[in-house]
Amino acid sequence: MKNTSRLVLFMIVLALLPGVCRAQDDSRLVHEGIVKAPLDQVWAAFTTRKGLESWMVAHAEIEIKLGGTMKSQYDTKGTVDDARAIENTILSYEPLRMLSFKVTKAPQGFPFPNAIKNMWTVVYFEAQGGKATRVRVVSMGFGNDDESKKMRQFFNRGNAFTLQLLQKRFAAKAPTV
Repeated sequence: MKNTSRLVLFMIVLALLPGVCRAQDDSRLVHEGIVKAPLDQVWAAFTTRKGLESWMVAHAEIEIKLGGTMKSQYDTKGTVDDARAIENTILSYEPLRMLSFKVTKAPQGFPFPNAIKNMWTVVYFEAQGGKATRVRVVSMGFGNDDESKKMRQFFNRGNAFTLQLLQKRFAAKAPTV
């Protein structure tokens, strides 16, 4: 009888407190790779205007500080302040180790305007000896609605491609940033 009472009590607690004892939905996107460049160079490629423009975007502007902005524009004819630019806000950072940010202004025509409001990204940097860096990109905040699911697929392809671009940038022995 005691075991039955405990089981009933346990089930009531589970029903009243969803998520407390249940596995959480893990809809994170994780992309990881080794970049053949020293940590300081890979960090600079992500955190400086010159670095971002060397491999990812046509135009960039970045201020590494809490609440700082990271503006980017893929179009060579555009600017970091026009309607097609992307603006991220820096949520946190630890120099040479981690950078987290959130889109605060999506480009005009972005197909997932509501879902993007809940997403953020954390990029981790880890030295692998003196000549390589492990980069791990984790995007979170995806919902279960159709727009969020489609955006998750979009970023799954985009983050993988972005990491490949970073690897190619350093594999090409481009000038250091």
